[in-house]
Amino acid sequence: MDETKNPWTSLSQATVYENPWIRVDHHEVLNPAGGAGIYGVVHFKAHAVGVVPIDASGDVILVGQYRFPLKTYSWEIPEGGGFPPDSLLDSAKRELREECGLEAQGWLEILGMDLSNSVTDEAGTAFLAWDLTHGPSQPEDTEQLKIIRLPFWECIARVKRGEIRDGVSVAALYRVALMALQGELPAPLSAILSPK
Repeated sequence: MDETKNPWTSLSQATVYENPWIRVDHHEVLNPAGGAGIYGVVHFKAHAVGVVPIDASGDVILVGQYRFPLKTYSWEIPEGGGFPPDSLLDSAKRELREECGLEAQGWLEILGMDLSNSVTDEAGTAFLAWDLTHGPSQPEDTEQLKIIRLPFWECIARVKRGEIRDGVSVAALYRVALMALQGELPAPLSAILSPK
């Protein structure tokens, strides 16, 4: 199989819904077997960014909020959307400042991912942030947020128990855990996040 060749044929495309954040396109297609079909694609206008902020004691700062589509409360790393011309790093810095009132001196990009590739083109990037200082938070008017600090390995335990379910948060926290286990963390974090 040629991995560079698209086996789908798009016969037509029509935008059926659009707002400032997403666009929904309806495609009439021929599937890989040659049969006629349809495909709906949600295009995201922003690139998702998430931040794992770790303080000097090894605690992660988490954000809690009610998620409208799921009709449930969710604990997550600080995250949001990055729009050009801002860089992904600048977008991550903005989210950390707006949601948590934090600035970080240390930054490392740790993970890129496709978030729901069967029906969307949404891509995400996660960062690790450390050497934190406090300032005022500036949440958007759509955000009613709670902030907590938890030891890093307790966050991992909560992921394992299904208490942290957000995809960007799960992937980013597990990535940092893997970095800790493989000795790949930046020097300022390697001692405080040593596996228990």
